[in-house]
Amino acid sequence: MTTTAVVRQELAVAAFKKVYDIGAVEAALGELGDNANDALRATYEKMLRIGGLRFCVKPNRMPAFEQIGEDLPNFLEPLEDVRRQVALCSETDDRLELSPMLLLGEPGIGKTHFAKHLARVLGTACHYVAMSSLTAGWILSGASSQWKNAKPGKVFEALVHGSYANPVIVIDELDKASGDANYDPLGALYALLEHDTASSFTDEFAEVPIDAASVVWIATANDVRTIPEPILNRMNVYEIPAPDHDGARRIAQTIYTEIRDSHAWGARFPEHLDPTPLDRLAAMKPREMRRAVLHAFGNARLAGRDTVEGTDVELDRLAKRRPIGF
Repeated sequence: MTTTAVVRQELAVAAFKKVYDIGAVEAALGELGDNANDALRATYEKMLRIGGLRFCVKPNRMPAFEQIGEDLPNFLEPLEDVRRQVALCSETDDRLELSPMLLLGEPGIGKTHFAKHLARVLGTACHYVAMSSLTAGWILSGASSQWKNAKPGKVFEALVHGSYANPVIVIDELDKASGDANYDPLGALYALLEHDTASSFTDEFAEVPIDAASVVWIATANDVRTIPEPILNRMNVYEIPAPDHDGARRIAQTIYTEIRDSHAWGARFPEHLDPTPLDRLAAMKPREMRRAVLHAFGNARLAGRDTVEGTDVELDRLAKRRPIGF
């Protein structure tokens, strides 16, 4: 397709890509018997109604990536690899192709936040799958319509019900996946992480091939030892260090700005945090910072102030809530 569209102002441009074939859906719908699963029939009808074209986006200028490096300085290595891959297609009609990546690091250092931030810069959607809560492989690839309460998997939902052919899908805590003898939570990934097999991925519920080859895969993990080698071989693996003090201060300022700008009451507060609360926040992990910043805003208002002071950042409360071994 040669039609293009500007998405999210100047951050990204998009061409259309077909993620499934209408003819295949019509054929599948026509083969359904009178006793077929009602949800499956409704799924096919919706697929026909909304059509198979989705936006396939990419940044139209490299400076869009600079802010991530400023906000998340401990993610420079994966960010540089993304920049290289974007540089190959930014001045051509080629589609963006990003290798699957695995972000390794201790809990709470911002791995999921990086993935969401990258999705915003790319101009696409971000979908989140927590592997620690999965006990069956069908969460990703769907369950057969013959089963009671069966439904499509997360990949099908992202591509068919979403607007983008290349969304970011975050597989969080890949090392925490659990299953049983009948279902492997990681089974679908063997096909989804390979370009050729992902281009004709079949959800077990819908049983219609969908093109998942453009999905941007970002997995996170704390311990690489529990992840099967064939999965690791399909991904670029990055060890993400904890940010240093200056980096942590920048992350804290970023989180402060995001919370401030996303609420009407944020207009009361200045754009930048003072050094004292920044230093107190820098002693925390990014996951803890968000809760601490929100509490600090509330503490400031309870005290009748429109600025966050050091005493508004409650270190003791966070220490009490932190799980053992965190």
